[in-house]
Order: sequence, then structure tokens, then C-alpha cells
Amino acid sequence: MTGPRRDPDGELRARLREAAGVHRPDRARILARVERGRAAEDQGAARPRLPDWVRVAGATAAVAGVLVAGGCAVASVVRDDAPARHPVAAPPGSRETGSREAGPLWSRGAVDPHSNEFWAQSNITLGTSTALTALTVELRVAQTGSVTSTGAWRSLPADDFTFTLDERDGFLVYRWTLKEGRTVPAGEWVFAGQYNHGRGGRDAGGDRYSAAATAASGPLAVRGGFTPGG
Repeated sequence: MTGPRRDPDGELRARLREAAGVHRPDRARILARVERGRAAEDQGAARPRLPDWVRVAGATAAVAGVLVAGGCAVASVVRDDAPARHPVAAPPGSRETGSREAGPLWSRGAVDPHSNEFWAQSNITLGTSTALTALTVELRVAQTGSVTSTGAWRSLPADDFTFTLDERDGFLVYRWTLKEGRTVPAGEWVFAGQYNHGRGGRDAGGDRYSAAATAASGPLAVRGGFTPGG
């Protein structure tokens, strides 16, 4: 013989009904929870919650702002420590002087734009439409205060020239002389003298240059100066 069949689902429902009958809600706790919910809603209305992407973007912008501010401070220190690059002569376009004759030889003088408040380079550009069998180029840099040579160069081969540097009559004198048997072909050529000077924008108004040459047509000569600094 078998006993009566059990009904698990029925027993579970019966126990739930019994528990529900015994349970008494804590009204005070429920009311407190409702009040807290309302307060949170009021704060949310005054300051709405931002989407996640906005908060991430804001944090990124804040970090970027700190980096930018730090970069500006570093850049300021570097600028203060580094020497300012002041014009040594007049602004570009007005600091070249020289001569361009109807003949085969012409020239112009310019303070190099890369010069700064401690150092400068004076450029002489010499142009010829015919070969030269003799040439002497002289650059005279006025002693305006602490002027000392730091070198010289030319765009023609160094072995074709004898170079000398002297200081006399208040000038640094750079001189390039074409060696015997060498020639200068037609074209434009640069002769440059470099020098340190006292701090500040140096006035090149007292500087000058000259060039004497010989071509098949006979002797040639040009000379010029450098526009004073503004």
C-alpha cells in the first residue's frame, strides 16, 4: 500500500501564505527610505548626472589643461634663459647694399638673417658674367664693442684662395685672394665673415666691403656697405 501523494508546490504556496500573514511591514523604515529617495531626486534635479562620455571628456580636458599650463611655464623659462634673436641690421629687404653695374661684375652685402644678439655673419655676394683671372675680396667689420672673429668661409673652393685676418684701424679685416693660376667661373659666389660682438642688436652701418678683379676685358671693381640697424 502506498500513502497519499505529496504536492511540493502546494506546500510551498501554503508556507508563503503563512509567512505573508505573519509579516508586518516596518512603516517607519519604509517612510525613511522614501524620504531619502526624494532627497536624492531633489539633488539630481539641481545637478543632473552627466553621461559617462561627458565625464571622461571633462577629465581628459582637465589633464590636458594642466599639461598645457606646465608646458607654458617650461617654455617661458627656456625663453628667458635663451638669448633673444634680435635683428643685427635693418629688416630683410632693406639691409642689402652694393652695386650692380652694366659690366660683368656686381655685388651686394647683407647681414645674415640667422645672426643674433651675440653673434653675426656678414655676407658678400659677388656676381660675374665672365671668368675672372684675379680676385681679391675684402670685408671690414667695425669694432663696435667686443667684436672677435669666429671664422670665415666662401662658396668657391678653399684651395683656390689665400685667406688672411687682421685687426687694424678699428676694423676686423677679412681678405680672400685668388691664387695665381686659378680662375673664378661665371656665376654668383658668397664670401662670409663670422664674429661675436657685445650683447644687443649690433649696428652694421660702419661695415663695408670691396672687391677687385681682372677679366679678359680688363680690371673690374665693386664696393658697398651694410645698412645700419633700426
